[in-house]
Amino acid sequence: MRTYLFGSLSVLVAWLTLVSWRTAAVPEKLSEYGFFTGKLADQQPAAGVVPYTLNTPLFSDYAEKLRFVKLPAGQAVAYNDTSVLNFPVGTTLIKTFYFSNDFRNPAKGRRLMETRLLVHQAEGWKAFDYVWNDEQTDAVLEVAGDTKMVRYIDAKGENRQHAYMIPNLNQCKGCHNRNEVMVPIGPSIRQLNGDLAYTGKKENQLAHWQRSGMLTGLPALSTCPKTPVWNKPETGSLNDRARAWLDINCAHCHNPNGPAMTSGLNLRISETDPTALGILKPPVAAGRGSGGHQFDIVPGKPDESILIYRLHSTDPGEMMPELGRKTVHTESLALLREWINAMK
Repeated sequence: MRTYLFGSLSVLVAWLTLVSWRTAAVPEKLSEYGFFTGKLADQQPAAGVVPYTLNTPLFSDYAEKLRFVKLPAGQAVAYNDTSVLNFPVGTTLIKTFYFSNDFRNPAKGRRLMETRLLVHQAEGWKAFDYVWNDEQTDAVLEVAGDTKMVRYIDAKGENRQHAYMIPNLNQCKGCHNRNEVMVPIGPSIRQLNGDLAYTGKKENQLAHWQRSGMLTGLPALSTCPKTPVWNKPETGSLNDRARAWLDINCAHCHNPNGPAMTSGLNLRISETDPTALGILKPPVAAGRGSGGHQFDIVPGKPDESILIYRLHSTDPGEMMPELGRKTVHTESLALLREWINAMK
């Protein structure tokens, strides 16, 4: 009953928010923004819309993502290597979620699920979610959220089918929250410090942004922090890759200024205190989410660690993160188990 009531209230708040937005002429369709040229589903960016990627992205039920940024004309973002970039008012961050029909062969096509926009307005960041139609011709503004079934062949050649959750707009605020203010999560210097193909030629993203007038104050690339790719051992140590995964997937809530601050758990990549990181730290109020375990992380014993238990669960009353997933990310769990096993 409680879950139903809270869910209904969340949707009601989202609808009331939409009513106020519609008075400000929020586009009903993604195509109205002019972010892309040609066939909308091809996601070919128009002039001024720049693709980007993250070294280690947030897990979203195995959905792949296309990311773009559009800065206001004549403006740039200043270098800042300690937090997410402070984009100027007028910036739009664009993220399209999709599933390849066959993860082994992208040429077999894909299904676009939703395109989320974060728009930096004068009063702060606003989230808008556009859900793609079955014909894949356009995406329509949605505030109440939805759940859709997806089917695909995964990277191992296995047929997969599972529910994919599209959040309501009020739930978006739950993750993009710092001191009760909506902010972006992913695009930081350390996450952008990697290569991307621009018109067929690879270039470091930070260098490209500087050369394009999008980024100011960039020092020598060799001095810039760089997040390793969580599943590529050649990019960083086991510890660094595990911390990178926790930072992007968990730390937007589990930090001193996030929605989960009362847990006392700080999973930011910059945290150095073992207790704040969860090592031999008892939970504050995990309830049955503890799985009967005593500590968030028990060195050398992943099966006794609450962190592993909650990431492995799909029970809404136990799982972490609470939103944004309905499946278990088995590959990252293997990484985190190895990381905890290696602790002394």
